Amino acid sequence: MLKRANLELVFEGLDTYSNVFLNDQLLISTDNMFRTWRVNFKRLAKPGANTLRILFRSPINEVLPVMARMNYELPAGNDQGEKTSPHTRKAPYQYGWDWGPRFVTSGIWRPVFLEAWDDARVADLHIQTREIRADIANVTAEVEVIAAARTNATIVLNNLTNKTVTRRSLTLTPGTNRVALNITIPHPSLWWPNGLGSHPLYTFKAQLLIKGKPIDEARIRTGLRSLELRRQRDDTGESFTFVINGVPVFAKGGNWIPADSFPSRITKDKYRKLVQSARDTNMNMLRVWGGGIYESNYFYELCDEMGILVWQDFMFGCSLYPADEAFLENVRQEAADNVKRLRNHPSIVIWVGNNEIESGWFHWGWKERFPASLWDDYRKIFYGVLPDVCASLDPSRPYWPSSPSSNLKDDPESQKMGDLHYWQVWHASAPFAEYEKQFPRFMSEYGFQSFPQLETVATYTEPADREVSSPVMMVHQRHPRGNQLIREYMLREYPEPKDFESFLYVSQVLQAEGIKIGAEHLRRIMPHNMGSLFWQIDDCWPVASWSSIDYTGRWKALQYYARRFYNDILISPHEE
Repeated sequence: MLKRANLELVFEGLDTYSNVFLNDQLLISTDNMFRTWRVNFKRLAKPGANTLRILFRSPINEVLPVMARMNYELPAGNDQGEKTSPHTRKAPYQYGWDWGPRFVTSGIWRPVFLEAWDDARVADLHIQTREIRADIANVTAEVEVIAAARTNATIVLNNLTNKTVTRRSLTLTPGTNRVALNITIPHPSLWWPNGLGSHPLYTFKAQLLIKGKPIDEARIRTGLRSLELRRQRDDTGESFTFVINGVPVFAKGGNWIPADSFPSRITKDKYRKLVQSARDTNMNMLRVWGGGIYESNYFYELCDEMGILVWQDFMFGCSLYPADEAFLENVRQEAADNVKRLRNHPSIVIWVGNNEIESGWFHWGWKERFPASLWDDYRKIFYGVLPDVCASLDPSRPYWPSSPSSNLKDDPESQKMGDLHYWQVWHASAPFAEYEKQFPRFMSEYGFQSFPQLETVATYTEPADREVSSPVMMVHQRHPRGNQLIREYMLREYPEPKDFESFLYVSQVLQAEGIKIGAEHLRRIMPHNMGSLFWQIDDCWPVASWSSIDYTGRWKALQYYARRFYNDILISPHEE
């Protein structure tokens, strides 16, 4: 192997601050959980045994000296401890949330592998649909090749589904080379969201030949479909409608959080069961929420296979962030890595900058408490760096700055345009009937808590703990007013439950009946409103939360109700 011209180590996930040593020599330093790090180690390699050592530093201790030099503390209201999370490119939920514990991890969380190559390697294959009709699809395949020296080469593109081949000869120059190959697919099989049609996938392979010999290849699977986020002016504001293959789609689904506090523990089986549960309850969209992680490739592959549209947030949520040049460049590389990794998935239909930061600035007192320069910093990231990356690397998809947002045309919580998070039900104790007084253009968050069923509670309690306010149960209730609010709403609708198990059961019925009111109303006012994504689908640990599926995978009542209120045909009697 040492005879190869290039020896590279690829780290797909180092969490977060680390120094990587090979044979006691510093190879690379890292500072972003979400980036892929690639480094040539040939100069440090030796015959025989080589020692790779990765030294991780505390993400909290790394930031505390930085914070001590500041005149203010960046808001991070969900951090259950020192408010360090805004300074570190790491999953925000791991610092604690109102449904999850604080486990500020460090370590290797995605694969590490070695690549050896000589003249060139295929770095990327991107399939872009330029035009698609019933009779024809015109597609461009962009192949990215990294070359070590000037050399003649051939790119062979195989459409493995239709059994067609396209070739292009070129001269590679040292560094990055990009070549575009246009192909035509007659009578394409269109990819449709769940409920509107099938979800066929095409497989493409790009092969690199030098002197007629195969050197490297890349293989991807994608779907052919058109996509539009239709934002048209109308009598009440501006629409917010996803249009797939020319058909307006009412988005039915929920919000997705990481399925474990330790994401490396999430198995393929757990991913499949959760995504399949969404499909089997007539959902067609999941929002990958911006306080978690960019999910594994397997998650998106499942969504492709099952016709589940993905609203993809970038990983920023409920905080303000620095905008010095080093931070901006780190964010730029993070965005580029993930956009390039995910852009071939037909399931992904939008890139969204963050979760609730515009709401925080205008409605949580940040504008009054913090320097105006922080709003300038906000715009540098979410109206500068991120849309620039998306426009450059994935112009086929819309970019939206925040959720909720009006794209600065109105209040971020406007019901005239953009998307809306509505939390007066729950946080403000408003009755469920208030859902029917809301007329958003796209409801991307609303929700209500419930407890898991007794079998799940038994996994983290002893019999003596099974009282709603016991110390153990309170540890597994992260919202400071959670139990109080559940009880308050419950007694409006039902008699006092007779025992602990009954309380758990009634909490689920209460949640399901309440969200049913909201979901059916949102469907009744279609096409004014074109989305219903309740909070939330899953849990990262066993807990009282807004989820419809608990940590063990058991469906709560809400998931069963969703199968009915998200049915393709809904009869929803309503008294005006």
